Amino acid sequence: MTPAEHAQLALLLEVAGTPKPGNVDRDRDFPNLRFEHFLTGAVGSGGGLRAAEADTTVGEAFERSVSGMSRQSGGNTQFGALCLLVPLVKASTSGGCSPESVTNVVESTTVEDAEGFYRAFDHVNVFVGDPPEGADEFDVRRGSDAIPAIRDAELTLFDVMEMGADEDGIAREWTNEFERTFEAGKRIVELDGSLSGRGARVYLELLAHEPDTLVAKKHGRKVAESVRVRAQEALQEARHGDSELVHAFSESLVEDGINPGTTADIVAGGLFVALERGQRP
Repeated sequence: MTPAEHAQLALLLEVAGTPKPGNVDRDRDFPNLRFEHFLTGAVGSGGGLRAAEADTTVGEAFERSVSGMSRQSGGNTQFGALCLLVPLVKASTSGGCSPESVTNVVESTTVEDAEGFYRAFDHVNVFVGDPPEGADEFDVRRGSDAIPAIRDAELTLFDVMEMGADEDGIAREWTNEFERTFEAGKRIVELDGSLSGRGARVYLELLAHEPDTLVAKKHGRKVAESVRVRAQEALQEARHGDSELVHAFSESLVEDGINPGTTADIVAGGLFVALERGQRP
């Protein structure tokens, strides 16, 4: 399979993993966001992922991926995951699936790549936090309307990610050699069982280790830390063969409208790394 095909498969395996507290999985739909929306988004993203593999620029390939992903009725399904997968595909195609290779890809992005990134926000509604103080003109929620300011400031896509890295876990991956993504991939390789099941286990492990930044932006840092502690407790029970607390944790997050989406995005990236390193479903 090609890197683009591995990226699509990673998206499918990620959403198929269960239980995945607070997120859609093969056993849990939300009222307006369902498992089938994620399947459709993964298929729709393929054109952009293949473009990344064919040496299209990161920004253009990302916009194409998001445009294709958005062609379902659920809204945003995999924006953050694609933000990781597009440069990973490009890195795997050119220099191999490694932290060094993907860092070279993202640090080489241009102003035009930033423009493509901002245009992607025109295709789908993405929840983001407020921009850093004094950077309102670069607010990604403005979508393509912010492009003149990006051009005037000569900001590359890597520059844009640097601005958001303190508050956003995906941007932090870009500026930190995709550290958690590659750690997730290594852990998935180490575990036994189905790849989707391994992905669900690593999701819980990541959530127990570090607060989810999407939860922090939506509900505040105290809530995100509380979710982390509860994930740690559920993980400890799961290690002893008791999944009851994991399922109770899942139900409570859904009831409270809390979805640790950034953690799920990083798992998708980790599944891609595992696939590129020879793991097979």
